[in-house]
Amino acid sequence: MTSVSVIKVKSNKELNKFIKIPWRIYKNDPNWVPPLFIERKLHLAKSNPYFHHAKAWLWIAYKDGEPVGRISAQIDRLYEERHDSKTGHWGLLEAIDSPDVFRALFNSVEKQLKKEGKERMLGPFNLSINQECGMLIKGFEYPPFFMMPHNPTYYPKRLHELGHTKAKDLIAYSIEKNKATIDRIQTILGRRLGSLATRPINKKELERELDSIFYIFNNAWSQNWGFVPFTRDEYIQMGKSMNLIASPNLIRISEIDGKPVGFIALLPNLNEIIKDMDGRLFPINWLKLLWRLKFHDFKSGRVLLMGVLKEYQNSLIGAAISLSLIRDVMKEILETPMTQMELSWILEDNLAMSRIIEGLGAKPYKTYRIYEKALRP
Repeated sequence: MTSVSVIKVKSNKELNKFIKIPWRIYKNDPNWVPPLFIERKLHLAKSNPYFHHAKAWLWIAYKDGEPVGRISAQIDRLYEERHDSKTGHWGLLEAIDSPDVFRALFNSVEKQLKKEGKERMLGPFNLSINQECGMLIKGFEYPPFFMMPHNPTYYPKRLHELGHTKAKDLIAYSIEKNKATIDRIQTILGRRLGSLATRPINKKELERELDSIFYIFNNAWSQNWGFVPFTRDEYIQMGKSMNLIASPNLIRISEIDGKPVGFIALLPNLNEIIKDMDGRLFPINWLKLLWRLKFHDFKSGRVLLMGVLKEYQNSLIGAAISLSLIRDVMKEILETPMTQMELSWILEDNLAMSRIIEGLGAKPYKTYRIYEKALRP
C-alpha cells in the first residue's frame, strides 16, 4: 500500500500547487466552477486583511508523488475575543476519495491546533465565517453561486468517519423573480411606512456608505452563532471589489428619518461568466471578463449580505425594514433578465428570517454544514 505524505506549504511554488489541487478533484464534476487563480492567490496572500488578526497553515497531501489533497488550519484572534480561546478552525479542504488521505490531512490540522493549545476544531471556513464556509450536504445537483462552496458527495462521509459531528447547518434559499411577490410584500406592508424608505448606495461616497453598511452588519449579526466582525480594512477591500460588479440599485440602505437602519446587497452571479475560463485570466480572458461584466445579461444573483440593527430586530418595524429591502431589490431586477435569486446563507435556527422569506415563496434548496470535533490531549 502506498503511504500518504503531508507537506506544509512554505514556498510560492507550493502555494501555486495548493491552489491548483481542485482542478484534479472536480475534473468530472459538471457543476464545479473553477475559481480565478489570481483571486485565490490574493485570498491567501499575507496582504489579505484577514491575516491582520489571524494566522493560517496550509498542507498538501501526496500519494505516489502526486498531490491528492489539501487543507488549512486557522486561528483567529477576533474569534477568540468574542467566543473562546480553545477553538481553532480548518478549511480549504479538497481531496480524492481516500480515507487515508483525509486522515493524513486532518492529523496535520489536529497536531498543529493542539500545539497552539486548542481543544476543539470547527470548520470548514475558507478562511473565516465571513468568507466561504460550510460543507455541502444537500443540493449537490445544483451549481454553486458566486462565493459559495461546492464539494463532492463523499466529503461528509469521510468527516463522519474521522469523528466530526454537526455544529450548525446553514441554509441557502432560492426565489424566482415574480411581480406577485412584490405585490404580496406591498400588501403586507400597507401604505403607512412613515419615514421608512430605502435608497441605492451612492458610489461617489463609497467609503462612507461602506462604513454605514458594515456598522449595521456588525451590529445586526453580533449575537449570531460564530460571529466574527468585519474589520474596516476587510470591508473596504470587499466593498471596492463589490463595486466593480454590482449595480448601486441592488445594494440598498434602509433609513428611518435619514438614519441607516438596514441594508441588502445583491450581486450578480459571477459564476455565470467565469465558468468557461478554467481559472485563467491571461492572456485574453481578462478582456472577456471586462466585456462580460459590462454586457452579459445575468440570469441569477445572490443576496450576499443583509442586516437590520439589533434595536429593530424581532419587531414589526424590523420585519418592515427587511420586507421593504427585499421588495425594492426585486423591483429593480424586474427590469433585468435576472430570473433567480439565491439568499445565502441563513442559520438553521434563524427562524424569524426563515419565516419572512419562506412566506414570500423562497424555497430551501441547499444545506451546508459546519462540523466540530474535540481535540484529545
